Amino acid sequence: MRGTTVPLDTAKQQSMARLEALARLMDGAFVLPGTTIRFGLDGIIGLVPVAGDMIAGLVSTYLVWEARQLGAPSWLIARMMGNVLLDTVIGSVPVVGDAFDVLFRANMKNMALLRRHLEKKGYAPVRGRVIDGDAVRVS
Repeated sequence: MRGTTVPLDTAKQQSMARLEALARLMDGAFVLPGTTIRFGLDGIIGLVPVAGDMIAGLVSTYLVWEARQLGAPSWLIARMMGNVLLDTVIGSVPVVGDAFDVLFRANMKNMALLRRHLEKKGYAPVRGRVIDGDAVRVS
């Protein structure tokens, strides 16, 4: 399979699109006005002491579970869980943890790991929306 790419089937494409959207929502959906700092729901939910970080950690764990369903190997799952654990534990520390939640972006890191793994396995990366149909030229 070296040198060739195989497109992901429809179910895997939908799963990857769902995971990409969730990672963006959790880690980079909003911009701090007047800066280029992006943050997501993880940083907002994390403002609620302990419970907020636990909820964000559960959402991040869903991402890891989906990666396992896509066939990610155990070593990759362990690395992704390490990112989630680090984000959850340090994120639960008052004030410092809130800044860490905004800067660390565990979900985006995990999606980059999963994307890189799938590309190394020879699957074509999913970029943007796939449009199926015929092109018609109107003169």
